Amino acid sequence: MPVEPTNPTSLIALQKRAIAVLAGLPADAMELGELFRAAGHELSLVGGPVRDAFLGRLSADLDFTTNATPDQTEAILARWGDAHWDIGREFGTIGARRFGSRRGSGQDVVVEVTTYRTDAYDPTSRKPEVAFGDSLEGDLSRRDFTVNSMAVRVPELTFVDPFDGLADLARGVLRTPVDPRQSFDDDPLRMMRGARFAAQLGFTLDPAAEAATVDMAERIAIVSAERVRDELSKLLVAAQPRLGLQVLVETGLAGHVLPELPALRLEIDEHHRHKDVYEHSLTVLENAIALETGPDGPVPGPDLVLRLAALLHDIGKPRTKRHEEGGGVSFHHHEMVGAKLVAKRLRELRFDKATVQAVARLTELHLRFHGYGEGEWTDSAVRRYVTDAGPLLERLHRLTRSDCTTRNARKAARLSAAYDDLEVRIARLKEQEELDSVRPDLDGTQIMEILGLRPGREVGTAYRYLLELRMERGPLGPDTAREELLSWWARTTSTQTSSS
Repeated sequence: MPVEPTNPTSLIALQKRAIAVLAGLPADAMELGELFRAAGHELSLVGGPVRDAFLGRLSADLDFTTNATPDQTEAILARWGDAHWDIGREFGTIGARRFGSRRGSGQDVVVEVTTYRTDAYDPTSRKPEVAFGDSLEGDLSRRDFTVNSMAVRVPELTFVDPFDGLADLARGVLRTPVDPRQSFDDDPLRMMRGARFAAQLGFTLDPAAEAATVDMAERIAIVSAERVRDELSKLLVAAQPRLGLQVLVETGLAGHVLPELPALRLEIDEHHRHKDVYEHSLTVLENAIALETGPDGPVPGPDLVLRLAALLHDIGKPRTKRHEEGGGVSFHHHEMVGAKLVAKRLRELRFDKATVQAVARLTELHLRFHGYGEGEWTDSAVRRYVTDAGPLLERLHRLTRSDCTTRNARKAARLSAAYDDLEVRIARLKEQEELDSVRPDLDGTQIMEILGLRPGREVGTAYRYLLELRMERGPLGPDTAREELLSWWARTTSTQTSSS
């Protein structure tokens, strides 16, 4: 893709912005620089915090690099911080925190300090081999992109930019500080980061980095599933995930980390209203993001579960595609097939069990609403809808609404009105019946007392009968539930007696 020339005006604007942000660095961070200098070591703010400063944002967590060894760094941070940790010592990283409450600032300062290093992958290894370096410039050369290869020495506040990262920042370009093939060979995860930064920053890969990613995409296979998962998650919760997903698909990376996504490009959706299911899925994702709420709402954004479900809800379509008489195409039961595929893929990417189950369940349920528009649901059907969704109901609301991407304005309005009506009915039933925790009118202990049973399978059967009755008829009250239970028990025991 073409790269725009650097605009001097943009550079000046970035520089002014950075000066203002860096001037607001916490005094604690400047004090840390003084401590390192007093000990005869260098210390520089580096990477994302510097990039973000030029974009007018001050990072909450501060990343530094130094020529001090991890042991020397730990000794300084132990004096500086209220707490410190060495969980990243293998990679030369020591972290520390200063509690704002102890200084009256109200905000903690968290830092991580990493010894200058160079990383390289063994061709057969999933983990980088770490070797410590001896210069700031050498450390910057090993970083993923030039926009992350800028540094500010502290406490001097001297700007260091050996690879023209500021110019690339002004152009919105992701370029590697060294030959991209060497960079991606050293750490293939950098190709995934390119897609992630496209989503976070709205930047584009420079032609050389894009070409290298296309040629080397299969090398991502040596990276651990956990690291790939983390990059994919960061991409999805970014401001513009569509841009990052397009990079993954167009470079071939998605074929190795999320192959179900590019497979959707081949499947025309059943309404014949979209270019393909891939484009439809990206649109559903954007629609779902627009429906996320603020921190006090039911689905605070960014919500990874909702975004995964929006992106993957139709991945069962390639497996279920059927050509019908008359030229039509159907995808019967694609939601059930898709739920299984979602669970399999997310497990392979090492997502936690709760996330896997939630995204798979949303995929399974995403078509349930469409029966509502075809005929009036009974209260029982509404109760089942709520009960089956459980704690995912608010996400299901948003996924279902987002899935309506038809260009037919009349149809879109009809579907929206139908879902408005369903939500009103759900709210009304919740108020009447506390639907969030639908249970039988009698619990297991009461069932055993009424029927004279001990704990066992018969109690569970009776409980399920009362739950079914509750779903069908709503709250019965304990007296009516007792009568229904005894009547059911009489029928059950009579049938068992006659059959024996």
